Amino acid sequence: MSYETLNIDRKDKGIVWVTINNPPANALSDNLMNDFERLIEELSTDKSARVVVLASANEKIFVAGADLKGMISGGSNVAGKDSAIAAQSGHMQKCFDQFATLPIPVVASINGHALGGGCELAMACDFRIMAQGRGKIGLTEVSLGLIPGAGGTQRMTRLLGRAKATELIFFSKRLDAEEAEAIGLINKATTPETLEEETLAFAEELAEGAVRAMGLAKEAINAAEGSIEEGLEIEAKAFEGTFKTGEPGIGLAAFFQRKKANFLPKK
Repeated sequence: MSYETLNIDRKDKGIVWVTINNPPANALSDNLMNDFERLIEELSTDKSARVVVLASANEKIFVAGADLKGMISGGSNVAGKDSAIAAQSGHMQKCFDQFATLPIPVVASINGHALGGGCELAMACDFRIMAQGRGKIGLTEVSLGLIPGAGGTQRMTRLLGRAKATELIFFSKRLDAEEAEAIGLINKATTPETLEEETLAFAEELAEGAVRAMGLAKEAINAAEGSIEEGLEIEAKAFEGTFKTGEPGIGLAAFFQRKKANFLPKK
């Protein structure tokens, strides 16, 4: 199967190395999400696949967030379309959740910035390995007057607990690899030069194990965390609700002007 935004390299021991290549910034476009869904469909019937690695062809960015300019135009047209934005959020959530529920291990190899949607995709993976000094990771949507809308509020809370997730989301914190490793947001920080080598070694160790048992354990672990479906539905509706507050217009305009957004009401 061929893909428009993904390069697939099938390595030894059943490792499927997926390189995201959606120039110029690996943004979460419809084409990329469609390719992700086609990839999951292919992997679901591929008994030779034992571990999936998500990597990036962009030297500075793992995956960028959604199309911000599209959000501006979408936000201005939200009146009378109460379900449109929530549906878009739900599409991203469902796409990423397929990696979270794939019955084999999934590893994110993070070579650069993983902010907003990039962080949400990374958190949908079972493991995260990140290069030091090459980028930051975090959920930065609130700085734009938005909230994470692709599963971020649910996954970060499950990974780090309510208190730390609230702090990181409210302050839109951007963490380097060492900071992210210290709090458990990533599993391992490594040098840029050894990222691919260490990710491959990590994936090989997984692939040599009982990956079918891991898949069943993954299903049980997901069930132990409570109903993510309900949480994702609430997140999608809340994400849509931000467009009715007027704050995204302020935050996104400031972002494109390279200024800090000021959400205080004008006197």
